Amino acid sequence: MMQTVQLAITDGAYAAAVHDALSHSCAWHVESVDRPDPTRQCVLVLDQPALERLLLPLANPERIVLIVHKDRRLLAQAWEAGIVSVVSEADPIDTVLLAIMAAGLRVYKPHGHNVARGISPTPGSASGSIAPRISHSGLKRCRIQ
Repeated sequence: MMQTVQLAITDGAYAAAVHDALSHSCAWHVESVDRPDPTRQCVLVLDQPALERLLLPLANPERIVLIVHKDRRLLAQAWEAGIVSVVSEADPIDTVLLAIMAAGLRVYKPHGHNVARGISPTPGSASGSIAPRISHSGLKRCRIQ
Protein backbone atom coordinates (compact mmCIF):
# COMPACT_ATOMS: atom_id res chain seq x y z
CA MET A 1 0.00 0.00 0.00
CA MET A 2 1.48 3.33 -1.06
CA GLN A 3 1.02 6.21 1.36
CA THR A 4 0.77 9.85 0.36
CA VAL A 5 3.00 12.61 1.67
CA GLN A 6 2.10 16.25 1.07
CA LEU A 7 5.19 18.47 1.02
CA ALA A 8 4.50 22.12 1.79
CA ILE A 9 8.01 23.55 2.07
CA THR A 10 8.86 27.05 0.87
CA ASP A 11 12.59 26.41 0.28
CA GLY A 12 12.58 24.84 -3.19
CA ALA A 13 15.99 23.19 -2.91
CA TYR A 14 15.18 21.64 0.47
CA ALA A 15 11.75 20.49 -0.75
CA ALA A 16 13.39 18.89 -3.80
CA ALA A 17 15.92 17.09 -1.57
CA VAL A 18 13.16 15.68 0.66
CA HIS A 19 11.04 14.74 -2.39
CA ASP A 20 14.00 12.99 -4.02
CA ALA A 21 14.94 11.12 -0.83
CA LEU A 22 11.35 9.93 -0.32
CA SER A 23 11.02 8.86 -3.94
CA HIS A 24 14.19 6.76 -3.77
CA SER A 25 13.88 5.23 -0.31
CA CYS A 26 10.26 4.26 0.28
CA ALA A 27 6.97 3.47 -1.35
CA TRP A 28 5.53 6.99 -1.04
CA HIS A 29 3.32 9.00 -3.32
CA VAL A 30 4.81 12.48 -2.88
CA GLU A 31 2.82 15.61 -3.70
CA SER A 32 4.39 19.07 -3.55
CA VAL A 33 1.64 21.50 -2.57
CA ASP A 34 1.33 25.20 -1.77
CA ARG A 35 -1.52 24.64 0.68
CA PRO A 36 -1.62 21.31 2.51
CA ASP A 37 -5.02 19.63 2.75
CA PRO A 38 -5.42 18.41 6.35
CA THR A 39 -8.68 16.64 5.50
CA ARG A 40 -6.81 13.96 3.53
CA GLN A 41 -5.50 10.89 5.35
CA CYS A 42 -1.78 11.37 4.69
CA VAL A 43 1.47 12.63 6.16
CA LEU A 44 1.95 16.41 6.02
CA VAL A 45 5.52 17.74 5.88
CA LEU A 46 5.35 21.45 6.61
CA ASP A 47 7.54 24.46 7.24
CA GLN A 48 6.52 27.49 9.30
CA PRO A 49 4.60 29.35 6.54
CA ALA A 50 2.58 26.22 5.73
CA LEU A 51 1.80 25.60 9.41
CA GLU A 52 0.59 29.18 9.81
CA ARG A 53 -1.93 28.64 6.97
CA LEU A 54 -3.62 25.75 8.79
CA LEU A 55 -6.58 26.27 11.08
CA LEU A 56 -6.13 25.35 14.73
CA PRO A 57 -6.85 23.03 16.43
CA LEU A 58 -5.22 20.57 14.05
CA ALA A 59 -6.97 17.33 13.23
CA ASN A 60 -4.57 14.44 13.87
CA PRO A 61 -1.41 16.49 14.53
CA GLU A 62 0.55 13.25 15.02
CA ARG A 63 0.75 12.87 11.22
CA ILE A 64 2.52 16.22 10.76
CA VAL A 65 6.28 16.56 10.42
CA LEU A 66 7.34 20.15 11.01
CA ILE A 67 10.60 21.45 9.54
CA VAL A 68 11.90 24.35 11.65
CA HIS A 69 14.72 26.76 12.16
CA LYS A 70 15.84 26.99 15.77
CA ASP A 71 12.98 29.28 16.69
CA ARG A 72 11.73 28.80 20.27
CA ARG A 73 8.43 30.51 19.51
CA LEU A 74 7.72 28.06 16.69
CA LEU A 75 8.71 25.10 18.84
CA ALA A 76 6.29 26.25 21.54
CA GLN A 77 3.57 26.73 18.91
CA ALA A 78 4.18 23.19 17.58
CA TRP A 79 4.00 21.77 21.11
CA GLU A 80 0.71 23.56 21.80
CA ALA A 81 -0.71 22.28 18.49
CA GLY A 82 0.12 18.67 19.44
CA ILE A 83 2.79 18.11 16.76
CA VAL A 84 5.11 15.31 17.86
CA SER A 85 7.56 15.23 14.93
CA VAL A 86 9.73 18.33 14.70
CA VAL A 87 13.03 18.34 12.82
CA SER A 88 15.49 21.05 11.92
CA GLU A 89 16.55 22.00 8.41
CA ALA A 90 20.08 21.32 9.66
CA ASP A 91 19.27 17.68 10.52
CA PRO A 92 20.52 14.98 8.15
CA ILE A 93 17.99 13.95 5.50
CA ASP A 94 17.90 10.46 7.06
CA THR A 95 16.52 12.00 10.27
CA VAL A 96 13.80 13.78 8.28
CA LEU A 97 12.93 10.52 6.50
CA LEU A 98 12.73 8.70 9.82
CA ALA A 99 10.30 11.33 11.17
CA ILE A 100 8.18 11.00 8.00
CA MET A 101 8.13 7.20 8.28
CA ALA A 102 7.10 7.42 11.94
CA ALA A 103 4.30 9.84 11.05
CA GLY A 104 3.25 7.44 8.31
CA LEU A 105 2.84 4.68 10.88
CA ARG A 106 0.56 6.97 12.87
CA VAL A 107 -1.65 7.80 9.84
CA TYR A 108 -2.96 4.45 8.71
CA LYS A 109 -5.15 2.61 11.17
CA PRO A 110 -7.11 -0.42 9.88
CA HIS A 111 -10.88 -0.22 10.27
CA GLY A 112 -12.35 -2.07 13.20
CA HIS A 113 -9.41 -1.60 15.57
CA ASN A 114 -10.07 0.33 18.76
CA VAL A 115 -6.87 2.33 19.07
CA ALA A 116 -6.40 4.72 21.97
CA ARG A 117 -5.41 8.27 21.00
CA GLY A 118 -3.15 10.42 23.10
CA ILE A 119 -1.67 9.51 26.42
CA SER A 120 -4.76 8.31 28.27
CA PRO A 121 -6.59 5.12 27.22
CA THR A 122 -10.12 5.43 25.92
CA PRO A 123 -12.96 4.82 28.40
CA GLY A 124 -13.90 1.17 28.63
CA SER A 125 -10.50 -0.11 27.61
CA ALA A 126 -8.98 -2.91 29.61
CA SER A 127 -6.65 -1.78 32.32
CA GLY A 128 -3.67 -3.63 33.61
CA SER A 129 -0.94 -3.28 36.14
CA ILE A 130 1.91 -0.97 35.22
CA ALA A 131 4.18 -2.33 37.92
CA PRO A 132 7.37 -3.82 36.48
CA ARG A 133 8.03 -7.50 36.89
CA ILE A 134 11.28 -7.47 38.83
CA SER A 135 12.80 -10.38 40.62
CA HIS A 136 14.29 -9.04 43.85
CA SER A 137 16.58 -12.04 44.34
CA GLY A 138 19.07 -11.06 41.65
CA LEU A 139 19.29 -7.27 42.03
CA LYS A 140 22.65 -5.78 41.13
CA ARG A 141 24.01 -2.42 42.06
CA CYS A 142 25.56 -0.05 39.56
CA ARG A 143 28.96 1.28 40.52
CA ILE A 144 29.73 4.79 39.37
CA GLN A 145 33.38 5.63 39.02
